[in-house]
Amino acid sequence: MAGQILVLNTGSSSIKYELVDVESRARPARGLVERIGEEEGRLTHHAGDGPPYERKERFGDHAEGLAAVLAAFTDAGPALDPVAVGHRVVHGGTRFREAVLVDDDVIGAIDALSPLAPLHNPVNLTGIRVAREAFPGVPQVAVFDTAFHRTLPPEAYTYAVPLDWRDRLGVRRYGFHGTSCAYVSARAAALLERDPARTNLIVLHLGNGASATAIEGGRSVDTSMGLTPLEGLVMGTRSGDVDPALPGYLARAGGMDVARTEEELSRRSGLLALAGTGDMREARHRAGEGDERARLALDIYGRRIRKYVGAYYALLGRVDAIVFTGGVGEHDPATRAAALTGLNRLGITLDPTRNEAAETDECWVSAPESEVAVLVVPTDEEWEIAREALALIRL
Repeated sequence: MAGQILVLNTGSSSIKYELVDVESRARPARGLVERIGEEEGRLTHHAGDGPPYERKERFGDHAEGLAAVLAAFTDAGPALDPVAVGHRVVHGGTRFREAVLVDDDVIGAIDALSPLAPLHNPVNLTGIRVAREAFPGVPQVAVFDTAFHRTLPPEAYTYAVPLDWRDRLGVRRYGFHGTSCAYVSARAAALLERDPARTNLIVLHLGNGASATAIEGGRSVDTSMGLTPLEGLVMGTRSGDVDPALPGYLARAGGMDVARTEEELSRRSGLLALAGTGDMREARHRAGEGDERARLALDIYGRRIRKYVGAYYALLGRVDAIVFTGGVGEHDPATRAAALTGLNRLGITLDPTRNEAAETDECWVSAPESEVAVLVVPTDEEWEIAREALALIRL
């Protein structure tokens, strides 16, 4: 099937999009709407080899942002006539175990899952609704971040909480970054020249959101994010693992209600709380200037990753590769080094020269003698979404 697929990745305060040619994998257009809801919003649209098309203005909500995206195609090209629109949806619960064609029933089900991903599912739905109106009759495909983790065994996804919570309220580990993990794990197996079904990996997706995933024979068997994307590693603005009694303590000692606690843990914690910035590049700059808060933040960040690497190594028994991806994982050699420091006894040895030289392409950063390969694999969630959408509409 020839044609193009428009991929919409509608985030909590941004819209990332790409137009993907399904035969050549070329990207005739791509762009980003940033700071939705803020005074200084910005749209940057790339089409062809010329300078980008830009708009700097306030986009009051995601509907306005998506309207600006469609206008950018009209003003700067190329003409939009997609064979399908693929949407990233963060939470699919237990119902959505693979990509699905969107209809009213699917929209209702995604909406019902919004309490599990209140920052993401509602805006994902906005993207779906706007695209349905803009492209009537064109298949809309929802691709779920949680779907890759459908293979988690019960001992990995079950929390030790009352049965009623689990059965009636769906309290369990779901996992996220699944679209990225699906793409990256397949590419890692190819780099290793191994059958994915015989390949064990630890994938570290490190960006503003961060997760670790243990992959055994191409299947997710454990992952650090849980019921929501808040659990696990230290992230840009999310705390990661904390004592579950923390909200109760804050209510008693600080008079904080649940909504405020969730807001603080999701938007004002992580690197932002530790270093005063949620941007890893700025945190590293501050640490280099002697800022002790930033230095401690980086130590905590790396230590948390090492704990998960060690735990997942124990679960897998054999690890063929550690795979770094995401904005931080792909571009910050110091984070890669901190994440694997002291793991030589596990057969994991970085090559400092390779690690520092790694740029944007897929590459090996482990030492020749390392028993476990260490790889950098740039993620391509947009292609994975397009691939899954194409496979579905071909049926």
